[in-house]
Amino acid sequence: MIRLRLLSNNQWKCDHNQPAWEKQGLDCSAAVREEGFARLYAEALPDVIGGQEISFAMGDELIRALSRRGLRYAMLFGRDTPILFRPDRLELVDSDFSLYPDEFPNHEGSFNNSKTKSWALAVFRVKESGKCFLFATTHLWWKSGNPASSHYQAFSDEARAYQLGLLMDQIDEYQAVYRCPAVFCGDLNADYRSLALRIAFERGYMHAHDVAVEYRDESRGYHPCGPNGFGPMSEGDFNNAIDHILVRDAPAGFVRRFERYTPDYYMPLSDHSPVWVDVAF
Repeated sequence: MIRLRLLSNNQWKCDHNQPAWEKQGLDCSAAVREEGFARLYAEALPDVIGGQEISFAMGDELIRALSRRGLRYAMLFGRDTPILFRPDRLELVDSDFSLYPDEFPNHEGSFNNSKTKSWALAVFRVKESGKCFLFATTHLWWKSGNPASSHYQAFSDEARAYQLGLLMDQIDEYQAVYRCPAVFCGDLNADYRSLALRIAFERGYMHAHDVAVEYRDESRGYHPCGPNGFGPMSEGDFNNAIDHILVRDAPAGFVRRFERYTPDYYMPLSDHSPVWVDVAF
């Protein structure tokens, strides 16, 4: 049985240092922060990374930083949601990518700010075993569906569910061809009790947290980090988390561990803690 680590990471899209950071003697530029991400990946050694909010410049800096540490990863284009993988362990069989549409049919408004909301999908063959699995990463619409929120936009919850449905439709098509387990991850901007996840559960997906047989992390994995600086971990538990990993059509015991990782040096890198699963099949 082969064990793999599949990691999801929203990196906070920011290429250049910001005035508030510079005033504090800090640097949040892509060149500086990607060194931190490379350090984390060198510690975690994921076989696949599903990224969100990774600009072209950030992706370039990341590949260079990984290479300097002797880590070889290939990167699949996914605009702000690229996939990185270890070609020494995995063979790319098929792939796909799409932006989500700006429109949510029959609803007013735009639901894709700056064309940043998208998904990328890959089918991999494990070189050691010959078995295949599907992996996808996504970033859904961000505004709140709660009228009391300062970031409220009507029908935002429904728009996220619609977007996730588009990705799941694509996964259906690829699973029909390759007949393999499916894993999707990402910043869904929706918590465990949301409409988006409820629809995913109805379509046969299970949250990796719920089916992990060795360890399951109960943290939220979020803290302030943006143009104005960064701060300590925010309150909340697993039910409030918005970064998720879901699986479907996997054998019993497929998910071994569900884990978030936030070392001290990570705090100025991104507001989202990386989350990963160890899978075995």
